[in-house]
Parts: sequence; C-alpha cells; structure tokens
Amino acid sequence: MTTAQTLPKAAPAALEVHGVHKWYGSHRVLDGIDLTVRPGEVTVILGPSGSGKSTLLRVVNHLEKPEIGHVSVGGELIGVKRHGDRLRELSERAILAQRSRIGFVFQNFNLFPHLTVLENVAAAPAATGRLTRAAAQELARELLDRVGLGDKTGAYPRQLSGGQQQRVAIARALALRPGIILFDEPTSALDPELVGEVLAVIKDLATSGTTLVIVTHEIGFAREVADQVVFIDGGRIVEQGPPGEVLDRPRHARTREFLGKVL
Repeated sequence: MTTAQTLPKAAPAALEVHGVHKWYGSHRVLDGIDLTVRPGEVTVILGPSGSGKSTLLRVVNHLEKPEIGHVSVGGELIGVKRHGDRLRELSERAILAQRSRIGFVFQNFNLFPHLTVLENVAAAPAATGRLTRAAAQELARELLDRVGLGDKTGAYPRQLSGGQQQRVAIARALALRPGIILFDEPTSALDPELVGEVLAVIKDLATSGTTLVIVTHEIGFAREVADQVVFIDGGRIVEQGPPGEVLDRPRHARTREFLGKVL
C-alpha cells in the first residue's frame, strides 16, 4: 500500500484583479477588469490616453477604491477584509501598511524637495520602523549605487535631471523591499534623451526577478522586457498575451489600430 504524497501548495499570484469596476460620476473608467500577474513576471499595460491604465494601478494599491471587485497582492486582499460574505474597508493605518509592500513609481517622481537624495530613499524604511536610521541610510546607499547615483547622495532633487530624479524614485520604491512594483508611465515626463537611462534601470529589475507592472507607451521596451502585454481600451482588457503575439500578431482590430499609430 502506498501513501499519497502531499503536493506543495502553489504560491499565490503576485497580483490578482477580480472583476474591478470604477467610475467617476457617470463615466465608467474600469469596466470589469480581470488580471493575474505571477511572481517574477513583468506585465506591460498599453492603451490610449484615458483608457483606464493609470486608474488600474491606483486601484491596485487602493489609492482609488473600486466600486465593484477587489484586488489581492501576494494572496492578501488590498484595502478590504472579508466579513462573512461581504468586504469591509480597512482602517487607513492598515491600508498604509499594505501600500508599503507595493512599490509605486509615478510619472512625476514625487520626491520630497526638502530632503537629499539619500534622505528621500531612506525615509520610508526608517519611518516604518523596519530599519534603524543608520541601516536605512546604508540600504539607501546600496540602492543608489544600483541605479547609478551613488555619487549623488547629498544632492537635492532640484539639482538633478528628470532622469536622475526618476532613478531616485525607483530606488525609493525598492527601499521597502516590495513584493511588486507599479510603474505609471515612468518616462512620460522626461526629455527624450533621458528616457534610456530610466529604462535601463527598469530592465535591470526585470532581469532580477522583481515582479513589475508597467504602464508605458514604449513599445520597443515592452517587446524586450515583458512576459505579458495587456492592451486596455475603454476600461476593458481587449487583448493580452506574450509580446510576440500582442505586438506582432494582434487579433483585435482595436489593438492593430492603436499599434499602427504608435509604432
């Protein structure tokens, strides 16, 4: 008689978006979004302006609350908890704790202008009590070296180029060792000659196994780094799959139309 082996439990998805709807007044911004991102996967989200891409990222870390549906990161519901068959909003303190495990890199850097580069990166791990001030600063130095700014620790954001500021923002997002990092059009506010330096840092993260969700219009970058490409239009996922399929052999006319305009 043989004993059945106990199979190991599958790791939870890095991100699961379940039936999310979001609207402002009568305008429905997200219309039933379902999306799964596996650990270590790079997902690139494409779509025209106003299609709901940025709103989706803000829903993931509960900066925006969905009217319908819910989001899980690493198997944990974000912003809500189950109470019987209902979902109830968490306290703001609990939501802030969850957000500290979800990195977010914004279009416009959002650095603290009165803090040095080193202080910007070290602030969150020290403030949350995860690290002592000295340990947080040591980590900040390591991360700034990683993004090529080890010589800028004492500079202030106003003394940096846009590309440098965005690299500081990426180091800051890494400082809390998040399970996933969201990028909301990280190069859209940059002069063209500065885009490459930011994309190079993100490519490094992509090859290191960090789970990334990136909203961008950089099609060549998407082709190079994405495990899956998601095309959103009108608040809905129109098409998704490997970049070789979505970008080179799109099935939907709307996807082909969009790519025809941006390629």
